[in-house]
Amino acid sequence: MAFFMAIALLILGLCILNTALLKWNDVKYRMMKSLPPGTMGWPVFGETTEFLKQGPNFMKNQRARYGCFFKSHILGCPTIVSMDPEMNRYILGNEAKGLVPGYPQSMLDILGKCNIAAVHGSAHKYMRGALLSLISPTMIRDQLLPKIDEFMRSHVSSWDGHVIDIQQNTKKMAFLSALKQIAGIESTSIAQEFMPQFFNLVLGTLSLPINLPNTNYRRGFQARKNIVCLLKKLIEERRGSGEKQQDMLGFLINEDENRYKLTDDEMVDLIITILYSGYETVSTTCMMAVKYLHDHPRALEELRKEHMEIRAKKGQNDPINYNDYKSMRFTRAVIFETSRLATIVNGVLRKTTRDMELNGFIIPKGWRIYVYTREVNYDPRLYPDPYSFKPWRWLDKGLENQNNFLVFGGGTRQCPGKELGIAEISTFLHYFATRYRWEEVGGEKLIKFPRVEAPNGLHIRVSSYY
Repeated sequence: MAFFMAIALLILGLCILNTALLKWNDVKYRMMKSLPPGTMGWPVFGETTEFLKQGPNFMKNQRARYGCFFKSHILGCPTIVSMDPEMNRYILGNEAKGLVPGYPQSMLDILGKCNIAAVHGSAHKYMRGALLSLISPTMIRDQLLPKIDEFMRSHVSSWDGHVIDIQQNTKKMAFLSALKQIAGIESTSIAQEFMPQFFNLVLGTLSLPINLPNTNYRRGFQARKNIVCLLKKLIEERRGSGEKQQDMLGFLINEDENRYKLTDDEMVDLIITILYSGYETVSTTCMMAVKYLHDHPRALEELRKEHMEIRAKKGQNDPINYNDYKSMRFTRAVIFETSRLATIVNGVLRKTTRDMELNGFIIPKGWRIYVYTREVNYDPRLYPDPYSFKPWRWLDKGLENQNNFLVFGGGTRQCPGKELGIAEISTFLHYFATRYRWEEVGGEKLIKFPRVEAPNGLHIRVSSYY
């Protein structure tokens, strides 16, 4: 009897302690009268667990209680969440006024201190310029698209008659395609060692920065160390060989052609940025486009018609060129509608560099602001019948340029790799849709937060279209 009484008292004590901790943390922030309404959760951990588990429902519940501008504590930092479209545009367009990137510490640690998400001011301008020099429209047309075409044609060539996990295949595809653009002929020899390290790095970027064994953060941080060693070794070998190769690494090393003189550390962080930023958006958009096109035969028929018309003007083995890519209007619409409906990017993080007034509140220096754009994607005033897959809505060019479409970010931080990513997805869809038909096998579950993924894979049976 005494044992059960002790257990009951222990449970009661823990409940009282939990309540006291939550209350203390809430009162501590409530004393800061200038802050927006909201809850802060636990000391240190805040509401991260609820945020990651409940995702969009957590955000909807908080908005219902506190409005479109509220405080929370997620991903290790006090955070203001903004769901107001007008305020979001202001935040993204005013970096010079003290609203700089505010990505989680885990992401900054793993992607490197020189990546363009971590730097601002003149350093950001320089690193962004270096990145844009690698992925400009001219570079896409003359150097990158031919590599992408060759890779995609080969990558999908063996799928006929097989059941494949399209999620796993598009992840591998996005990584290997980017690596080929970066490292050219060496990409094949380093891919096997590089790929598992890179996948661990990606998992570590969205985690609590707790450096303990078997955590995603520890694995991601160790993967970064291994990748840095691989890339620095490759840079040294390139310099030692004296050969000038037509790939991104060759352009970065060649000081005669490249006006952006980067240190080796800057070069490594830029390469990791290119790999990381394109990997998830390209792979997930490809997977979800395959899913949506399968579920909407009319859209698939329209897309296939567009690509068959391109193929009809070419020989069997002729590559697609830049003019072909620019003519893919419906394909571009499919990509935008996939990005909107799946919400592959939930929002953008900023951080205050000083105390500042926003929306009538004073936001303290060092707080993060989460520009949460997910719900805008489903606003019926902007997108009639918002939960339906309707690529045709994007054929109105003005929709792509409207202020509320923030799939690729906004302001001076709009994704510089937007066109390169669209070119990769378009090329994949070209070869996949013109060669194959497919059907789903298994009906696996999809989750859309914090990442869009199929936990058990997304399996399809592929057969020749002819």
